Amino acid sequence: MKSPEFLISKGVDLQKSLDLFGNIETYNDTVGDFIVGTASKANKLKDYMATKDLANYAIYVHSLKSDAKYFGFTKLADIAYEHELKSKAGDLYYIYENFNNLVYAVNDTIAIVKEYLSDTPETKKEEPKHLEKEKDETSYQEKTILVVDDSNIIRNFTKRIFDGKYGVGTAKNGQEAIDILEANKDNENIIAILLDLNMPKVDGFAVLQYMEEKDYFEKIPVSIISGDSSKETIDKAYKYPIVDMLGKPFNENDVRRVVEKTIMYKELS
Repeated sequence: MKSPEFLISKGVDLQKSLDLFGNIETYNDTVGDFIVGTASKANKLKDYMATKDLANYAIYVHSLKSDAKYFGFTKLADIAYEHELKSKAGDLYYIYENFNNLVYAVNDTIAIVKEYLSDTPETKKEEPKHLEKEKDETSYQEKTILVVDDSNIIRNFTKRIFDGKYGVGTAKNGQEAIDILEANKDNENIIAILLDLNMPKVDGFAVLQYMEEKDYFEKIPVSIISGDSSKETIDKAYKYPIVDMLGKPFNENDVRRVVEKTIMYKELS
């Protein structure tokens, strides 16, 4: 593995990224997941562009933008942000004309990370228990925070923060979250939910509506984690009895604060 100075020399805003991850070791442990996810999102974006599905295009390019920001790749984040704005505006022409620029930025980012990790020995390591497994257990046997976010970076990051203190369950979209809520409806082991709003398949607002219909807010406090800080989104979210709203990008202290506040809300109610 090359030194962190290599990333800085390539224009990576490493210091801002370490404000999130806390240390270079955590960054190094997760940056490989980042490039795998980036390649996957780029392929999905190509498919959505081909089918003119701008709603899902906007969701995935938003996720790509957020992950690029987390790891300090500001050029990719800026390009993805432009695509997010244009897809939300329905500007398919812009996406067609500029998609190659996005692909070039994705490939450049992947190449930088691969070169950075190039000297890492290819030894198989046992997966630490706090990292996300292929299939998460849905019926919890311990006090658990449920993190609902389409970014595996955020899901694994939260697991790292609370490993050993709370159980952390995960869901990649709103439907998985609803299934988990149903699987735990007869217990009180979900003590807090961190919920993203902008997700594929079923979004966070559908989860909030489901919880309202089932009266789950009375026993499970919810805080929002979202990269959308528009007044419309904030106002819509606060129509539900959420505890707090944390904007992306955030750091470890922000996550700790909002989780503890969310858990405390139930204890005080």
